[in-house]
Amino acid sequence: MEGEQRRLLVRFEGEDLGHGAHVVLPRLSLALHQGERIALLGQSGAGKSTLLAELRRRLGGEAAWCPQHHGLVPQLAVYHNVFMGRLPEYSALANLWNLVRPLRGPWREVAALCDELGLTGLMRRPVGELSGGQRQRVAIARALYQARPLFLGDEPVASVDPHQALRLLDLIDSRHTTSVVALHQRELALSHFDRVWGLRDGRLAIDARADELSLAELDALYPDAAEPAGSPPPGNDGAPLPSPEALPCARGRP
Repeated sequence: MEGEQRRLLVRFEGEDLGHGAHVVLPRLSLALHQGERIALLGQSGAGKSTLLAELRRRLGGEAAWCPQHHGLVPQLAVYHNVFMGRLPEYSALANLWNLVRPLRGPWREVAALCDELGLTGLMRRPVGELSGGQRQRVAIARALYQARPLFLGDEPVASVDPHQALRLLDLIDSRHTTSVVALHQRELALSHFDRVWGLRDGRLAIDARADELSLAELDALYPDAAEPAGSPPPGNDGAPLPSPEALPCARGRP
């Protein structure tokens, strides 16, 4: 959709994002348009969760949400955890009844979704009994069950192998016109997404098309903490990786 007129969904223009008085991302400038598939990269603590939280706040009911730590209820079955994606659509009485005797329509819908996600036969099993990868897929199923046009995910494929990660991202793409997904798999960011936002040192260091970036540029978002202060980490060929100022930020810098 590059070059087409796309609806602007969210724009930040020199804004400070953080928690109360604590600013995590100062003077942030970027824009999200309908139809974009964004890979959000950066070290732990770089501000990915902060940015996703603000996007979620501004997009409201347009965005499905898949949190980093799943946000599941271990004592409840897979079915009930997925159904929670649509709790607001039903009355309190219907939701209480559903805990005892699952509603027929939602049961069919959740079962079909679980089949797609490789969770067949686990609908009645408590989430606390599942593996990490299975819990990850339940969290994705709950987000997909919300049936919203946008998908926001905070490392939604961190607990699965690369083959499953590709399959899950394809499923997310098939159900959402726009997505912003935080992850650490740089190769996946270049091969599966059409744009990359990269955070480093509290700054937007990369805002560029995926096909204009290299792995070395993405590696520079993850400096080696063991390197002496002031020494840029080496790339795969032994050459120093670029500083944040040298990374390709299409929107320019203050």
